[in-house]
Amino acid sequence: MTDRLKVDDRFTIEMTPPTADRVGELAREGFRSLVNLRAPGEKDEVLSPDKEGEIARSNGLAYLSIPVSPQDMMNEDNAERFDREVARLPGPVAVHCASGRRAGLLTFLHVARGKGQSGDEAAAKAEGTGFQFGTPETKANFIQSVDARKT
Repeated sequence: MTDRLKVDDRFTIEMTPPTADRVGELAREGFRSLVNLRAPGEKDEVLSPDKEGEIARSNGLAYLSIPVSPQDMMNEDNAERFDREVARLPGPVAVHCASGRRAGLLTFLHVARGKGQSGDEAAAKAEGTGFQFGTPETKANFIQSVDARKT
């Protein structure tokens, strides 16, 4: 499927918001958790976060809604919340937003920090999966965010 990027054995990024049928497919494919980064009422909303959570749980998936606006996707508070909350979810985990950009940035950031990667290593890994940063500024901010927490 071209609307998906596999980050690693634990995380997959869905590049579009799931329909009710797609949520069921994710469960049948073996995913155990679904993370939605869209805010309620976002343009072109397929399912409200509440409805998506209801459908996910009815299909046996753990569900997490972390509303992140496109303008705040590289906000450190959002990254820390994502790190903290997804760490508790059973894997494998499917993460989505509207286009995959927020989901990709936060997921690749989370994985890079967990593995102690440098920002450049993390950006190369993301691009190697087919992820597109969109702008040079977004890529630079991503690299800086990874390096800021690298220990």
